[in-house]
Amino acid sequence: MRIKRLVGTAVGTTLLLFTAVPTASADGTAAAPTRSAARDALERTALRGTLDAFHEAGMYGAYSAVREGRDRWKGASGLADVDTGRKVTPNMRHRIGSISKTFTAVAILQQVEKGRISLDAPVTRYVPDLFPGADRQRGDAITVRMLLNHTSHLGDYVLGAFPSLARNSTASIDEHRFRTIRPQELVRLGLAAPATGSPGAQPGSYSNTNYVVAGLILEKVTGQTAATYLTRHVIDRAGLHHTAFPRTPYIKGPHAKMYESFFGLIDPPRDYSVYDMSWGYTAGALTSTMDDLNRFYAKLLTGKLIGRAALAEMKRTVPVSVGPGVAIDYGLGIYTLDLPGCGRFWGHDGGVFGAGTISLTRADGERQLSLGFTLMKYQRLNEEGTELEPSPIDEALNVHLATALCDTPGADAGAGAGKSSKPSGPAGGSGSSSGVAGGERVLPDGLVGVDLSTGGPVVSPAAPVPN
Repeated sequence: MRIKRLVGTAVGTTLLLFTAVPTASADGTAAAPTRSAARDALERTALRGTLDAFHEAGMYGAYSAVREGRDRWKGASGLADVDTGRKVTPNMRHRIGSISKTFTAVAILQQVEKGRISLDAPVTRYVPDLFPGADRQRGDAITVRMLLNHTSHLGDYVLGAFPSLARNSTASIDEHRFRTIRPQELVRLGLAAPATGSPGAQPGSYSNTNYVVAGLILEKVTGQTAATYLTRHVIDRAGLHHTAFPRTPYIKGPHAKMYESFFGLIDPPRDYSVYDMSWGYTAGALTSTMDDLNRFYAKLLTGKLIGRAALAEMKRTVPVSVGPGVAIDYGLGIYTLDLPGCGRFWGHDGGVFGAGTISLTRADGERQLSLGFTLMKYQRLNEEGTELEPSPIDEALNVHLATALCDTPGADAGAGAGKSSKPSGPAGGSGSSSGVAGGERVLPDGLVGVDLSTGGPVVSPAAPVPN
């Protein structure tokens, strides 16, 4: 199989399972929820059934937490250990990958509110030593805002950290299971990677290096380690009891094994739940539960972690490229997604070796979904080795997302919504009843975990990236 093109295309792009669906009403604003306020009970039977179907389609294990106002549902389906048959449970700890970026962005914005960091100051004001010699001019042109919204155009460090992937081999993943790598080294690898454009140019280009630099700025300004600051001022402030910045390769508390397939290169899929996550640092190292993630985003979007002005800055989006011909609307550590007939959602998703996560919250903070799952890059390449074949797991995942965010798939579809402009791609095939708005998919084609697990679809260039 011709793997090289697949790996090369994916490295450095976003972790998104799916990219955003721009949807507008007739007056150009995001479509408002059409769900009746009187109908305040979640569709528990449908949620249970669609989560079970996700497992039955081939996903090893999954846990989901859904909230509508005061009404909450959570469930789990499948196996935490495929060898012993141990079952997953709803409250299991999980590696959340790049959802960590939202936590880091909140920490930076807290320092902006204190006047210790300026979003439009060059990063070299705070961490000049990260940009030595010929890189100094480059650092002078990059602002803190450009880090957080991925318009710095710094290259991604992931391929440099796992070099065997450039040779179509996953050997580096195993070789570095217990390696501790300093964040300064991650930045060096990112600077050594090809730049993706000029600082500030749009569309931006998603890169984990941005959030490692942001973490080092946080440490410099506060005089605390990033782990200490995030724990005291973001995690504790949000009232999260099962979220942590790991200090060892082991996850504390009940958790599932986390299996990586890497599109069939690892067969059978291998467990990577024990892993030194120093390579994710403030770009993707956190562990959490689905309940904690819902609580975090509800607190954030209702102004309880940062003030109104800082939250407005966080929601100022720019187009960010996540692959050839595909862009998303990305703010400061958070992206937006408009679902026809269901409203505007904010959140992030994440993926590391073996673990995928999605967390989305409606703009009013009332409707939420957080979903974790334990088998990554389960899709297989076509015979030519150039594209990923559609997977029934993706289809089942879309059904559960539609049910969680919009009640029964297809309900209230399209009311007040304009046209959707989703880019085409090979990973998901044609639309089906799994979505809203006349049978479209809830979210466009793509993969979870592209950024921190260095894999993703070969995206069709048919849909141009916005200028």
